This record gives sequence, structure tokens and C-alpha cells, in this order.
Amino acid sequence: MARILGVDIPGQKRIDIALRYIYGIGPANSKWILQKANIDPGIRAKDLTEQQLSQIVHAIQDGKYVTEGDLRRELGLNLKRLQSIKCYRGVRHLRGLPVRGQRTQTNARTRKGPRKTVGVQRNPHAKTGIH
Repeated sequence: MARILGVDIPGQKRIDIALRYIYGIGPANSKWILQKANIDPGIRAKDLTEQQLSQIVHAIQDGKYVTEGDLRRELGLNLKRLQSIKCYRGVRHLRGLPVRGQRTQTNARTRKGPRKTVGVQRNPHAKTGIH
């Protein structure tokens, strides 16, 4: 199993697919990185030589991609900033509601979680109607 930028990459997959296991690298970036490193996208990850692995790492670093921990930290800081200035998007993130304008009267179950049934509390001191 190959290791690139601290991420174990599955050896049985094609390298253009396997690169996507790195957080922050998707299909388009993967193709661009392999093109820059002069590596055939159809080769399996387990068949890569050390030189090819280092070419891939150099292509990622030269492309100035923000990946893995740095990207996660950056996204977390963006959310914290929105929440600290109490803007609409930040408040929606805080409350766990949809952020991008979706309806919430029905649906929105992914963000809101399972339904919480609200029952009726009876007042024990209320008149029962029986005299």
C-alpha cells in the first residue's frame, strides 16, 4: 500500500482513482497532477516506483494544493468566523439547520435529525367536565 502525504492509498486501484483518497484532491485535480508528473493514469497504485511517488508528491506541492489537515483546519476556521460574527449562515450552522435556503417546514431531515415528537401535557388540576 503506497503512502502519499501521510495517507495510505489503496494499491489495487488505478492511480487516478487512488489519489482521490487524499482529502482535497478530486477527479480534475487528480488528472492534472498525473499529467504534470508524467504518469499514466491507468497504472495501478501498487505498481508505482519510488521515483513516480516522489514525482506525484512534487506535483501536488508545486500545484500549491491545500490538502488534508491544512484544508480541514481552514474550513473549520471559516465556520468559526461565520459563527463568531453571528451572520445568518453562522447561526444556521450553530443550530444545525440547512444553510443554503432550503425549506424546513417539511424535509430537512438530514440536517435536523430524526423527528422529535411533541406530546401534550395534561394539567392535573383542570376541570374534567364530570360533575
